[in-house]
Amino acid sequence: MQLQLQYFLLLAAALFCIGIYGLITSRNAVRVLMSIELLLNAVNLNLIGFSNFMDPAEIKGQVFAVFVITVAAAEAAVGLAIVLSIYRNRETIDMEQFNLLKW
Repeated sequence: MQLQLQYFLLLAAALFCIGIYGLITSRNAVRVLMSIELLLNAVNLNLIGFSNFMDPAEIKGQVFAVFVITVAAAEAAVGLAIVLSIYRNRETIDMEQFNLLKW
């Protein structure tokens, strides 16, 4: 029994909405990074779901998903490095207090 495309799309939409909500409402930098990861995982679900249901013989969606995972890993590494650097200088990771680039 194969799942229908709608189930994958509903799960991806739910993950995307949770990620957007976390991105908008969160003041913690680590929580913002986690929300971005949720957004990227929702995109991966869409890519793999559409790839599987449109042309199961080709793996184009899976290849794009691997690229998105690679970009997400790089984003997490750079984002955590920036958060650690700001925490060392300001001793807080509150997004409201990131004013390092203001004149």
